[in-house]
Amino acid sequence: MPICSWAATHPLHIDYHNKEWGVPVHDERHLFEMLTLEGAQAGLSWLTVLKKRQGYRTAFFDWDIDRIAIMTEDEKALVLATGNIIRNKLKVNSTVTNAQAAQRLRDSHGGLDAFLWSYVDNSPIRNQWQSHTEVPARTELSDQISKDMKKLGFKFVGGTIMYAYMQAIGMVNDHTVDCDRYHAV
Repeated sequence: MPICSWAATHPLHIDYHNKEWGVPVHDERHLFEMLTLEGAQAGLSWLTVLKKRQGYRTAFFDWDIDRIAIMTEDEKALVLATGNIIRNKLKVNSTVTNAQAAQRLRDSHGGLDAFLWSYVDNSPIRNQWQSHTEVPARTELSDQISKDMKKLGFKFVGGTIMYAYMQAIGMVNDHTVDCDRYHAV
């Protein structure tokens, strides 16, 4: 089965690519999980993040946004000490800050799902890339979403992170046209 070239490098990549990447997501917990993981990737490889994914689920209460939003300093310190996640204090703090911002977003816009998907009229952007080298790292839309999310108090949501997030949650289909998943999502 032909798949996107970036995904063929490791079994975790293959599994993620074949089951999740580019599939439209509307579940608030999963949207928050992917936002956190994409932010955690900043400066690192996606494989590093995938290897720590279960540690993140455990550390952040299976992505319970309301519980994450009230994490204490002691709880954050314990998460950092375990080594089950990427040990970066700014990224851990941003997870709590982002949970608080997600709560406010829920009150003002109906949640991450309603807010994010409104940018694409609730329909994924379907690109037609021949090669993974054609895929941009960021777009005007990802920059706009980044700007809007920063205004709402979110952290680790730059334009490049937001484009990777859009790909991950299926807002944009960036599977190459020769990939079996291109037509499946």
